[in-house]
Amino acid sequence: MLDPRTTTKTAELLELERKYCSFGDTVHYLEPPKVFVNCEGSYLYDEDGTPYLDLQMWYSAASFGYKNPRLNAALKRQIDRLPQLACQYLHAEKVGVAARIAQYCEKRFGVKGRVQFNVGGSQAIEDSLKIVRNATGKNLMFAFMGGYHGRTLGASAITSSFRYRRRYGHFGDRAQFIFYPYCFRCIYGLTRPACDIYCEGQFEKLFESEYHSVWDAKAGASEYGAFYIEPVQGTGGYVIPPREYFTRLKSTCDRHKILIVDDEIQMGFYRTGKFWAVEHLGITPDIIVFGKALTNGLNPLAGLWAREELIAPEVFPPGSTHSTFSSNTLGTAVALETLKMLEEADYEKLVNEKGAYFLAGLKDLQRRHPEAIGSVDGLGLALRIEVCKADGTTPDREITDRIFAEGLKGNLEARGRRYGLVLDVGGYYKNVFTLAPSFTITRDEIDLALELLDQLFRRCRSG
Repeated sequence: MLDPRTTTKTAELLELERKYCSFGDTVHYLEPPKVFVNCEGSYLYDEDGTPYLDLQMWYSAASFGYKNPRLNAALKRQIDRLPQLACQYLHAEKVGVAARIAQYCEKRFGVKGRVQFNVGGSQAIEDSLKIVRNATGKNLMFAFMGGYHGRTLGASAITSSFRYRRRYGHFGDRAQFIFYPYCFRCIYGLTRPACDIYCEGQFEKLFESEYHSVWDAKAGASEYGAFYIEPVQGTGGYVIPPREYFTRLKSTCDRHKILIVDDEIQMGFYRTGKFWAVEHLGITPDIIVFGKALTNGLNPLAGLWAREELIAPEVFPPGSTHSTFSSNTLGTAVALETLKMLEEADYEKLVNEKGAYFLAGLKDLQRRHPEAIGSVDGLGLALRIEVCKADGTTPDREITDRIFAEGLKGNLEARGRRYGLVLDVGGYYKNVFTLAPSFTITRDEIDLALELLDQLFRRCRSG
C-alpha cells in the first residue's frame, strides 16, 4: 500500500486515484488528470519541475499569487495563536473582516448593512436564499441564462445549466431564467446601440399582464423574491454586459419589489478593476455574495453582505443559518490580511493597467488568428477569448479543447526552455478561454502568456 504522505510518482498517484477517489468531486476534463507538485507566483510545477504559467489561478481564487508571503504568514501566525474556535464565539479577525466589508459598502453605496460568513460560495448563496425568503415570503427567483451560482441543491436551482440538475429529481423552486445581455451572441440577432437594450424591454413585458405569470397588478405583487445576477458572467464565459442594461433592470425590479442579489464570488475584490464588479454597472444591490479571492484560496471562507433591513438581528435572528466552519479563524485571519493589502495599494489602478495591457495583446492575437478567434474582451483582469470557426461566430469547441489539452502537456518552447500553460474553458458552448491571471503577474509574464497562446493556436489549428 502506498503512503499518500510520501512523494509518489505521477503514474502511481493516478493509479490510486482511479481506484479510490470519487470522480464526483474531481473534474476529469483531461484524461489523465494533470498532477502538480509545487507552485509559486503565477506558476504551477509538475514532477519534472516544468513551469506552467497559470492564467486561471484556481478559478480566480488565488488572485494574489501562489505562496503569497504576506498571506501565508498571516495563516501561520493564526495557526500558532488561535487555530480553532467554535463559531458561537467571537474572535477579532471575524469582526474585523465584517466591519471592513460593511464599511466599504456603506461608503460606496450609502447603505448600512451587515456581513455573515460561510465556508464556500454555494453555501453563501444558500444563506442569501434564506435571507430573501425570510424578508419577502417568496420562494421563486429570477436568474440569468448562462449564470452559475453553485452546485448545492438550492444553488443549482438558480444555476442555468440543466446538466447540474438533471440527475437529482424535481426542483419545484427552480428559477425562471432570463436571457443575459450577451451582445456578441445576441439572442434576438440585434446589435448595439441600435437595439436600445431590447432584451431588457422583453423582461419588462413580463409585468404587463397577469397572464404573463409573474405579476398581479391589482395586488401590486409578484411571485418572485429576487433576481440573482452576475455583473460579469463567470462560468458563462466572462460575458461583459452593457451598463445601461442593468440600470434599467434595477429600475424594473424596484418597481415590482424584487430584490437584486449580486453574485461576486468570482469577480469580487478587484478582479474587474473595482472592489465589486457591480460598481461598473451603476446600481446598488440588496445583497452581495462573495468568496474565493477573499482568502487567496488558503482556507475556505465565503459570505454575504445584506442591507440592514434584511439582516438586522430582529428580522434574521441567531441560528437562522449555521455551519461548523463558517467563520473559521484561519480563513478570517487571511481575509483580514487580504483586505489590509487591498487598502494599502491602489489595486484599481494596478488591475486596470495590467488588464488593459493584456487585452491589447489579446486583440493583437485576434488579428493574427482571425480565422480562430471571434471575440476578445475584458474588464480589469477578467479576460476572455471566444474561439470560433472561420466564419467568425460559429463556436469551435474542438479547437478549444485541443488548445486546453495541449497547454497542459508542458512541451511549449519559449525563451530557451519548456513551459506549460494553464487555461480554463467556459462559455455557453464551451468555446471560451476565461482568463483570470494573478494580480502579481508581470508585463514580462503577460508577454510570455501571449507568446504561448500564439504558439498553441498555431500548433492546434495546423494539427
